[in-house]
Amino acid sequence: MPLCRFLRPAHAAGLAGAPQALQSASRLKRAVYTIGYGGRRPEDFVSLLKQFGIEQVVDVRAFPTSKYEGFKREELEKFLPQHGISYLWMEELGGYRRGGYEAYTREKKFREGLGRLEGIAREKPTVIMCLEGYPSGCHRRFISRELARRGWRVLHIVGKGRILEE
Repeated sequence: MPLCRFLRPAHAAGLAGAPQALQSASRLKRAVYTIGYGGRRPEDFVSLLKQFGIEQVVDVRAFPTSKYEGFKREELEKFLPQHGISYLWMEELGGYRRGGYEAYTREKKFREGLGRLEGIAREKPTVIMCLEGYPSGCHRRFISRELARRGWRVLHIVGKGRILEE
């Protein structure tokens, strides 16, 4: 069960603006963040990403479109770089899989996608993004579980200064 921690932004070196409690731990273990954009405005979304020092958004939606303004793939590809954040859609980690997502985690395509994500996350602070605010209601929980098994620290951004840790 994830543990909720209330953290405040740091101004010291480390994860480039990440919460202070994460800075020393991040040196010990690699970290990947997750976030859901549902119910957020694009400006608030970017503010959260900046609070945690995120430089790369990896979109793990099966279909990178949205009823929320500003969160379609084409919009994110233009908007995020204006704020110094890269965007990448990874179809191979998208949800809605025949037979269920948990079964999909055992397939070669998933493992290759996860390896690709790990390579990206080694280069710069990365967040995986989908719609749901909490990972318990999203396929990000399966991706997170596999990352944790591979030695990654997984931090779910749920609000301003708040994370859930895998």
